Amino acid sequence: MSSAFLSAVESRRTIYALGNTLSIPESKVLDIVNTAVKHSPTSFNSQSSRVLVLFGEEHVKLWGFAKAALKAILPAEAYPASEQRLSGFEAGAGTVILFEDKAVVKGLQDAMPMYAEKFPQWAGHATGILAYVLWTALEAEGLGANLQHYNPLIDADVVKTWGVPESWEITGQLVFGDIKAPAGDKTFKPLEERVKVAGAKSA
Repeated sequence: MSSAFLSAVESRRTIYALGNTLSIPESKVLDIVNTAVKHSPTSFNSQSSRVLVLFGEEHVKLWGFAKAALKAILPAEAYPASEQRLSGFEAGAGTVILFEDKAVVKGLQDAMPMYAEKFPQWAGHATGILAYVLWTALEAEGLGANLQHYNPLIDADVVKTWGVPESWEITGQLVFGDIKAPAGDKTFKPLEERVKVAGAKSA
């Protein structure tokens, strides 16, 4: 049973060369998102993770906001390289914006003050798990994806344009679409440097 899951884990890569068509219906993408949000674990089952799914022109609009925000703060000579990178994300079919609800986190801090300083960290874990589940599931359907972090530059535009609650704090943007070019080769450090085992009766 685990082999199919681990095969999907091995196949998940960061794909930057994306196109704006989908090999699966948008409804299937939303099924994946809903399943991932519902079943991805959170600390104390707080269910603090939130998402906004953007397709088509709404997705393009998001990356237009990112371009404008960067153009306003970068030196003129530095902007073209960033614009080219952002155009690559804009070329995709959609974006899942990831959030953690600060109101939920604050409620946990108030209810369990002994863990108060840990809850933001644990919310970060929840976002990472959700992003990974989404990313792996989308790539298992033949799509490519990459994870970006243009928050807080885009935060105000996202709140204003799509009416998300201000308590939703953006944690990342998962861009997806059809694969125009595969990921390059990936190197790995020796597992002996990364994995320690104690108490196993067999190896």
